[in-house]
Amino acid sequence: MHFKDALSREGVNIIAEFKRASPSLGDIDVAADPVAKAKIYEQGGAAAMSVLCDAARFKGSVEDLRRVAASGAKIPLLAKDFISEKERLHEVKEAGASAALLIVRYLDDEKLSELLAEARGLGLDALVETHSEEEIKRAVAVGADIIGVNCRDLSNFTVDVSISERLLKAIPDGIVKVAESGIKTSADIARLRAAGANAFLIGTALMKSADPKKALLDLQNNG
Repeated sequence: MHFKDALSREGVNIIAEFKRASPSLGDIDVAADPVAKAKIYEQGGAAAMSVLCDAARFKGSVEDLRRVAASGAKIPLLAKDFISEKERLHEVKEAGASAALLIVRYLDDEKLSELLAEARGLGLDALVETHSEEEIKRAVAVGADIIGVNCRDLSNFTVDVSISERLLKAIPDGIVKVAESGIKTSADIARLRAAGANAFLIGTALMKSADPKKALLDLQNNG
């Protein structure tokens, strides 16, 4: 199943994230194995899996992505990185990604449009990440069909779920809407679904959970 299709199903579609560390929290689980985590996420009913490919901030790599893809994972894989060049899109595609993250904050309109077109030419979906109404307008203008709202401010790492709640409503109908960051409970999911979210990217809560399979099932059944 394509990444976009997986996020467009009825119900609670969770993009379960693999990350060993983050700039805001430091080390989370540096010994975590992406293949083992992928199996758990699949068993827990995740719609897709996000794999951090950034080494400096998240202690991830494209090799993590490649290992998950080679393991026979059946869910679509999102390459999550600070992508700014076409060559990186080719690299993650070759490694087995179904989709790639493009962050509006770090790209001008020309580069965003160029990378979106390149991703599509490679057969990759693109999750275009925003954090403001202006960034949503820019994402819409270049033709993004999957737009994420990250409620974490990347300048200071503060998290406010109400940002996603407000901005999701600003995304036009017909575009797949993804709520990113800060999601911990079924109440968070219910709140964001009411605001229009089709899917939910959840990382820290699952990486820190003693039983991520149960956590996933609970979020889907109660959200």
